[in-house]
Amino acid sequence: MRAIVTAHPGSDDEVETVDLPDPRPAAGQIRIRMAGAAINAADLHIIDDAGGAARGGGPAPRAGLGLDVAGVVDMVGPGVHDLAVGTPVAALHLPHAPHATAGTAAEYVIVPAADAAPVPDGVDLLDAATVPLNSLTAAQLLALLGPYSGRRLLVTGAAGGVGGHAVALAARAGWRVTGLARATDEGFLTRAGAADAITTLDRAIGFDAVLDTALLKEAALRPVRDHGGYVGVFPGLEPASVRGITVTSAGWSPTAPSYGRCWR
Repeated sequence: MRAIVTAHPGSDDEVETVDLPDPRPAAGQIRIRMAGAAINAADLHIIDDAGGAARGGGPAPRAGLGLDVAGVVDMVGPGVHDLAVGTPVAALHLPHAPHATAGTAAEYVIVPAADAAPVPDGVDLLDAATVPLNSLTAAQLLALLGPYSGRRLLVTGAAGGVGGHAVALAARAGWRVTGLARATDEGFLTRAGAADAITTLDRAIGFDAVLDTALLKEAALRPVRDHGGYVGVFPGLEPASVRGITVTSAGWSPTAPSYGRCWR
């Protein structure tokens, strides 16, 4: 199979296409024939990590690119009964996982069957490939903010990949959502379910919580009421707590059942 991976050490290129043996699923795994693989900021980190290791003289193991995938199941391993060959699915795949041959930018992708979810009828596979990473990140961050009904949530970077999913999922759950984005994104935010759209934090005040996908950090705390909540997207980069605000952050995990809310 062909796959896109980080370039070999010493190359002037950052990525290259290579030929690898076709992978086969082990017990509990499926093989997906890729129809679409999204590009995310995480891919830039994979490239940067490989390049940094090479420049520093350390080992620079090659890594596959791509974390999101959608396609059709074309092979199943022993013990897989819920996903038959021919089922359209989407999944989140970690390039450094023990079962990984490459990333999702490859003709075939092996994932645990538990990490894949069927794509509903009517959803294009290319669209489905954009859902797993951003939607799971948004859903798992929102879960850290506790009760939602009637509460006010500010989402920074609200028109981005994680922010846009956060607006839609939060609004559907019952938050009153305000999105911080460019003026040209107001229509998108309204369609996603935002009650309000703002372009600056100058007059923002009284929010119960903020989901800070734009990494505004301390600036994003100012609109939050005392003893409110802050959730960031990069563990270790969150601001210090002030005024009793609960500050936390989290990454994501490839939990397929969460996709269901995102499809809807």
